[in-house]
Amino acid sequence: MHVLIAPDRFTGTLTATQAAEAIAAGWRRKAPDDLLTLVPLSDGGPGFIDVLTASRPGDSSVVTVTGPRGGAVPAAVHVTTDEGGRRTAWVESAQAIGLHLLDASARDPGVTSTWGLGELLSAALEQDVERIVVGLGGSGTNDAGAGMLAAVGAGPREVLGGGGAGLIAAREGDLAGLAATRARFAGVELVAATDVASPLLGLKGASAVFSEQKGATPEQSQLLEGALGHFADQVRRVMPAGADLLTGQERRLDREPGAGAAGGVGYGLMLLGARRTSGVETVLDAVGLGPLLAAADVVITGEGCLDHESMQGKVVAGVAELAATHATPTVALCGRVLIGRREAMSLGLSGSYAVADRYEDVERSIADPVGTLTDRAARVATTWSPRH
Repeated sequence: MHVLIAPDRFTGTLTATQAAEAIAAGWRRKAPDDLLTLVPLSDGGPGFIDVLTASRPGDSSVVTVTGPRGGAVPAAVHVTTDEGGRRTAWVESAQAIGLHLLDASARDPGVTSTWGLGELLSAALEQDVERIVVGLGGSGTNDAGAGMLAAVGAGPREVLGGGGAGLIAAREGDLAGLAATRARFAGVELVAATDVASPLLGLKGASAVFSEQKGATPEQSQLLEGALGHFADQVRRVMPAGADLLTGQERRLDREPGAGAAGGVGYGLMLLGARRTSGVETVLDAVGLGPLLAAADVVITGEGCLDHESMQGKVVAGVAELAATHATPTVALCGRVLIGRREAMSLGLSGSYAVADRYEDVERSIADPVGTLTDRAARVATTWSPRH
């Protein structure tokens, strides 16, 4: 039996590679004769570069950039060349501005900045590439990419690079360099690979949905919403997006799907001319998962928590959708499963299993994530492998 093991990271406990290895160890315990293929995955968030460098040979370099609160952090630029000779630079926003870079006491999306991501973009641009793919997700920022834009020349750091709350003071003159900065990137295909399809503003936007998990109070979330809305108004005055060809109405980049990704970095990248793609679909294509699924008898995927958010643009949903086109059964093995059987079936899952079935098991799984995931994988193997 050929088993494809293709999980995402288990946030806070295991990287995607560690999760894949733990599942494989448990499976071999009960079904040692099965053929296992390990393909760790990402949705564009933390681990994006690790997955790409493991699956796509190329040249990697590490640069030092400014973290979300000003400290120096390392970040990688991975350059690949396709069969047609096109050079692509892959970068991960979380390496420069990730929430994991901040202690709990330092998490404040009102002041955290995306300046370091702008430095990382500049480093990628210097690699003489035709395309730059930016994995978005897991950020500790909420500034609509303003800090990033300032770092690549759009405006002053003291106004745009101080975090989302400070954008309430932005004026048209603070974006005087935006058009020239966009022209600087005009010769490169810029791709924003996002883990969510949220707009920048509104009830489903960056501030309303994600800022509290980055340290904001409910009151601060409302202030950030106002500040980002004010910033978007100033941008439209400086650089109107033009009219929609079908409706004739004004095109609003802040309302585009993915504009709210990574605290609005999706919006900032769109101002530079980027097109948005699904992060998980980008990764699945880059690692060549389709042919691997076609050759497998079953695929085991997973993540830390399978919930309603997993149903929209995450690894488990992406793997299940692609596997269905190859008639390959998909099994989800996750830290916790918070959706019912009907929702799981709507994703295309043939089975879903939790490491922590009960609330009291959560603490034990966090204390020993490898051991508990390995044990659960062994039990799943007894169900799915005919030769266990």
